This record gives sequence, structure tokens and C-alpha cells, in this order.
Amino acid sequence: MSAHPHPSTTRYWALIPCAGSGTRAGGAGPKQYQPVAGLPMVRHTLAAFSAVPQLQRTLVVVAPGDRFLQPEASAGWVVADCGGDSRAASVTNGLAVLRSLGATDDDWVLVHDAARCLVTPAQIGRLIDSCALDEVGGLLALKLPDTLKQEQGGRVAATLSRSDKWLAQTPQMFRLGLLQRALLQTDVDVTDESSAIEALGLAPRLVNGSAQNFKVTYPEDFALAEAVLRARGAL
Repeated sequence: MSAHPHPSTTRYWALIPCAGSGTRAGGAGPKQYQPVAGLPMVRHTLAAFSAVPQLQRTLVVVAPGDRFLQPEASAGWVVADCGGDSRAASVTNGLAVLRSLGATDDDWVLVHDAARCLVTPAQIGRLIDSCALDEVGGLLALKLPDTLKQEQGGRVAATLSRSDKWLAQTPQMFRLGLLQRALLQTDVDVTDESSAIEALGLAPRLVNGSAQNFKVTYPEDFALAEAVLRARGAL
């Protein structure tokens, strides 16, 4: 049950860019397909989104010709091989596919990293509840827990205040029309959807995420993700 009433006409879609090569992970293939706790990493991600009842459908955007994922009619997700050479290009292409599936400008789209395989349905639901009535939208994020250093030449140049610093996570949730316009208009190399929205002069809402919702990036991250998933399964 949602904490806030959602207009009956409001629809929510998920978009998962899954076209990256994952070179920093050090594996033989794309990191999102490497096994974690007995399944390809992205399958854990998809399982979390499949358990969120508010979602109309989840779209996975893969690289052209990628046939690793086979759509499952009962799972609530579909695959489109329209990935681009950047995250922003993959998301832009994915938004066009969502339109072909019936999504409109006023529908919400939750964009999520395929490699954040520890996200939970509860976290996704919290983002939806927190942003459903927001004029801009928002993202899961985590207040910076550590002391932040600025570097110059391999040495500390300054210690920065962490009081107003957050680590951006995903999902990031915005209206389809607004996000599409932001991605098409920005002339900077955005690394997340919030950056594109910010470039329009808007301020997305920060919603408390979780330290466990980290992005599997480096080889050592796989062992940590595996431990968390296996611990959850043992509960």
C-alpha cells in the first residue's frame, strides 16, 4: 500500500540501461551478465522491479544485437536492443521505445543502473511515494558518510565539508516528457538523469537510499554483492 494517494491516471515505467561493456569490472563480458549469487547480475535487478506493483512495465535497453536476455511475458519486463554509445543515448532511445508501448509525457519513468543489483522493492516504492506528487521528480541518494578530500598531484589539496554532500544512486524518477526534453537539450556529458534535469535549472528531490544500493563496478564489488544477496536469502 502506498503512503500517498496516486492519481488513478498516473502510470509508472522503469527503464534499465544495460548496454555498457563494464570494462572496470575486469570480467570476460559485460558485468551486468556476470553471475552473482547464482544468477546473472541483471536478473537480481529485474527481480526487484518485477516485485513493485505500481510499475506498468520495465524496459531493458541492451546493445544492438545483444540476445542474452530473453523477455518473459509473465515477468513484466521487455527488452529493446537500441542501446547507444553513452548512458544518455541509451536512455533517450529507451524513452522513445516507452512511447511506442503507450507511455505519455506525464507518465513517470524510473531509470535504474543494471549493475545496482541490490536495490529492493521497498526502496523503489519509497522513491515512488516520495516523488509521486513532486513537481520535478527525484532520486535515491545517500548522505556522504566519509570525510571528503580534494586531490592535486596525488596529495590532499583540501578537506571539503560533507554536510551538504550526497552520493547519487538510482532509480531516478522523472516525467517522461521532461526527461526527454532535458536529455535532448543538454550539451554536457551527463552521467545521470538528474544532471540533465539540473541543467534545465530544476532541483530534483533527494530521497534517502541505502548503502547497500551500490553500483557493482570493480572486481571486489562482486564478492560484497554476493554476500549481501546470500544473506538476504538466508533470512
